Amino acid sequence: MANSNVRISFGLGQWFQRLWSAMFLAGQAVWHLVKLQLNYPNTLNQCLSVGPGSLVISLITAAFVGMVFTIQVAREFIYFGAGEAVGGVLALALTRELAPVLTAVVLAGRVGSAFAAEIGTMRVTEQIDALYILKTDPIDYLVMPRMIACCVMLPILTLLSLITGLAGGFVIATQLYDIASSVFLDSIQTFMGLWDIVSALLKAVVFGALVAVIGCNWGLTTTGGAKGVGQSTTTAVVTALLAIFIANFFLSWLMFQGPGQAITG
Repeated sequence: MANSNVRISFGLGQWFQRLWSAMFLAGQAVWHLVKLQLNYPNTLNQCLSVGPGSLVISLITAAFVGMVFTIQVAREFIYFGAGEAVGGVLALALTRELAPVLTAVVLAGRVGSAFAAEIGTMRVTEQIDALYILKTDPIDYLVMPRMIACCVMLPILTLLSLITGLAGGFVIATQLYDIASSVFLDSIQTFMGLWDIVSALLKAVVFGALVAVIGCNWGLTTTGGAKGVGQSTTTAVVTALLAIFIANFFLSWLMFQGPGQAITG
């Protein structure tokens, strides 16, 4: 039992150390971005990997989330005589929460794990040391392209997921619950404002930065050979998910204070 407690304490201590180093890495990345020290070919390759590579799974996820949400909401709203609000409620849920958060979760699982595994393998095989010998900064060569790719492609994926989720909800509402298409679309237009879309894109930028920084940092701090790479990959995904949910709370709190537009209108 004592040995188990020691291992847990050591694991938590190591996790907090790596989290602190991730914050430091984020500061370094921002500084390098200000100085425009970018590796453009690497950045383009990472954008292609992050964006098109994650498109299909993001759209499939969004479509089914939109359909399931509509099933759960429509039957209750129709029962209370508020079926005309189904489209607007779906639009608000997708733009403010579901689309940016679930797309970021998909990205964390697919891309964040890949970052940690790739860079972690480079660390344990001493390829990172070789970059220093060649006078190449790993932040410029490895971290910045991945961070920019995530911050650029995640908002695009979020917007496409939003459209796909609304399309899935539209099909369910019109085909299963006989809600007129004009009523569904008018509800979306009434409930959803420009700020809702902007907030979704801002969230996506923040989530993309978190996924990239955490994945890269856990890769750069990998030790222990192949076993360490596996542990870093798993921990990076878990940490990225935790960071996304915590950041989402604070961003939502900052963005959506005060009465809603339905009340003020």
